[in-house]
Amino acid sequence: MLSHPTIALISVKSDPTAETGSQNVYVRKVGEALSRLGWQVDMFTRKTDATQSDIVRHNPKCRTIRLTAGPEQLVSRQRLIGYLPEFLKQLRKFQQANKIQYRLIHTNYWLSAWVGMGLKKIQPLKHVHTYHSLGAVQYADINHFSNLTKTRLAIEKTCLETADLTIATCPQQREYLRELVSAQGNIEIIPYGTDTNEYGSVAYATARKKLGIEPDVFNILHVGKYSHQQEIEMLLKAVSELYLHNTTSLSINLVSSSHRHFSNQLERKRIGNLIRNLGIANITNVAEQLSREELAIYYAAADVCIVLNDYNLSGIVAMEAMASGTPVIASNVGALKYVVDDEKTGLLFPYKDTVVLSQAICRMIAEPLWCCKLSISARERVVELFTWDDVANQINEFYLELIEKQNLEFLHRSLRFSTQSMGLSNFN
Repeated sequence: MLSHPTIALISVKSDPTAETGSQNVYVRKVGEALSRLGWQVDMFTRKTDATQSDIVRHNPKCRTIRLTAGPEQLVSRQRLIGYLPEFLKQLRKFQQANKIQYRLIHTNYWLSAWVGMGLKKIQPLKHVHTYHSLGAVQYADINHFSNLTKTRLAIEKTCLETADLTIATCPQQREYLRELVSAQGNIEIIPYGTDTNEYGSVAYATARKKLGIEPDVFNILHVGKYSHQQEIEMLLKAVSELYLHNTTSLSINLVSSSHRHFSNQLERKRIGNLIRNLGIANITNVAEQLSREELAIYYAAADVCIVLNDYNLSGIVAMEAMASGTPVIASNVGALKYVVDDEKTGLLFPYKDTVVLSQAICRMIAEPLWCCKLSISARERVVELFTWDDVANQINEFYLELIEKQNLEFLHRSLRFSTQSMGLSNFN
């Protein structure tokens, strides 16, 4: 059986110690789960505050290491790309100081891909990459690219073609990679996961009591970024139509689990005005800066969680809701159509079709027994397919294959060197 050497997970832009943000959570949860399988895991990120610890120990085999590259503060991607050479330099200094040679690195997002490709050029290691988002999709409708966009697209293409393994988080991402980025490169599908102990630990009645939601109120939940104007407007308009024409008591919770999502005061004001203008201020609650424990209560108290995206490669909100036993109504795109089993754990609808969205919500209101079945099936599906341990087990298999391949490559080079040194290079 192969031993588990020390590996590095690299996440320049997102800190694995942060409670929120899909990439932060992915890197930390994957790292921790891999450490439980025996890997020694070093997770590298960039220091963004002088008061932050250089090293955060998650468990005896897993730690986050913050490197200083540029100012110790949050910076834009436009500036961050200029600090990548320093990040790579500091990572190598850490290796030298601690006498660590990584046999395998797993980079996350395109900025980290640059670091990973640079490290692979100078060290004998295997490179795995997860994109999380794709510039080729985000900028598909743009005719004139900025220099930053051109750089990102080039890095994403080169990474796909040179990495030993690319992990696509849903089938649609693999399609995007093949159609929009490159026909070359090794791609395997391994989804995001969720914590089924964290989500699903609070009972429905208990959660509603904590939030002051009456038993006869149909409670709608939205978790996400409110800077996506079309999405929040779609949901609020659909809810306002239901409120005006439905006899059922309704409430809606708009939740931002990230401190950044409501940082723009103009956006906060715009959403507040929209809620008032639609006449639903009395049934709308806005919650922000929640801990993951608080977020779990909001999921548990909901009768349905609405996930609206035109581009979603993680499906993490849908997973968290389903793990909490909450049915999901989601756009039929990306990871959402991979995570949500239509008609069995929730409903899928065409993005931007507010009529179908309203009909889906009405159906759930009208069929409470069916919703109970959805709730049970939703939880079962996540437990079966989307736990972080299951994700790590899949990644582990590919890691071991790459390490074994590397061992054979080392052996082949050693034998070739040995025969050449003895003057037997032509020996058959």
